[in-house]
Amino acid sequence: MSVWDDLVGQEKAAEQLAAAARDADAQVAAASGEAPPPEASKMTHAWLFTGPPGAGVAQTARAFAAALQCVSPDRALGGVPGCGFCDGCHTSLVGTHADVSTVAAVGTQILADDMRDTVRKSFTSPANGRWQVILVEDGERLNEKSANAVLKAVEEPAPRTVWLLCAPSVEDVLPTIRSRCRHLNLRTPSVAAVADMLVRREGVEPDVAAATARATQGHVDRARRLATDPAARERRSAVLKLPLRLDEIGGCLRAAQELVDAAADDAKALAEEMDVKETEELKAALGAAQGGRMPRGTAGVMKDLEDKQKRRRTRTQRDSLDVALTDLTAFYRDVLALQVGSRVAIANADVGDTLERVARGSSPESTLRRIEAIGACRDALDRNVAPLLAVEAMTMSLRAG
Repeated sequence: MSVWDDLVGQEKAAEQLAAAARDADAQVAAASGEAPPPEASKMTHAWLFTGPPGAGVAQTARAFAAALQCVSPDRALGGVPGCGFCDGCHTSLVGTHADVSTVAAVGTQILADDMRDTVRKSFTSPANGRWQVILVEDGERLNEKSANAVLKAVEEPAPRTVWLLCAPSVEDVLPTIRSRCRHLNLRTPSVAAVADMLVRREGVEPDVAAATARATQGHVDRARRLATDPAARERRSAVLKLPLRLDEIGGCLRAAQELVDAAADDAKALAEEMDVKETEELKAALGAAQGGRMPRGTAGVMKDLEDKQKRRRTRTQRDSLDVALTDLTAFYRDVLALQVGSRVAIANADVGDTLERVARGSSPESTLRRIEAIGACRDALDRNVAPLLAVEAMTMSLRAG
């Protein structure tokens, strides 16, 4: 199974990237004197991958990184780069390849300190791979200093270095950076494509796969989690019951508290295992004595790790809240579709009775105001408003309609 098989509904993008990977091979061969340089190349030193949430932007960039590092012998016979089985592909996909560096936002921003070592590495030759690949998963979270560091590296890259930047849209990246990148925009996968992936790759029953893909509106990661994680299905069910609990102010405040608590619990569960592993690995690297006693002069390093983990928990909590807000938005979108008699497919058909009840008890104008209230909550969270305050304001607006 090649690395391109994981790109759900992105056949055109996979074709373009496979062609670029072939030309990258030609460039490597020309640099080593094994072949003449290519006359024209689809390969370039910097790429910008954009697309809506759930389109698989980061997965596409990682698949391309794997294809660039592919060492399958079939390639000499004309095989497509990115076999998915060789050591280069496997280590790139799981994140252990020495020449594939991944940068992701720990908190709400990628700080200059997070980029410093990576930028320095981008100017070195590959250790044992074909290319030095720098994958920035959250390009929209680069702050001013870290973005300037990336800009300098992209302006004058090393000959065998490739930058892969991921962001929701081109507007989320500095104009000076995006002007130096080849842009590849992904589209939201169709419901049928996501359902097919769940059946083939996850062994989900076809009916369940179709319902899950429809409920998540083509969001690949959320569809996979919803189809395979009972806890995720319970959280979604609780969110979709929220509109019926807002008859009084007390109900609004309780619902807000429960949403925030559920997001915090989700973040804690996701972070605990990773935090413990990181802490133990750092202690071992610093030479901690048996019993956990740390050597002198290492307190600052441990404090930096704790700060990093705290930022990551904050971001994870807000990401979990954002999933709940997405589910609420989809709910009211279905309500609006029923109210205006639209023929668009209902995403939350499994709660059709609730949709009908809310649709009958309100007007299209109030439904639009409720959708705007959810958007306002998102904006408040982006401005670092306390989650409970932002969600309480939203539930009160949902009640008012």
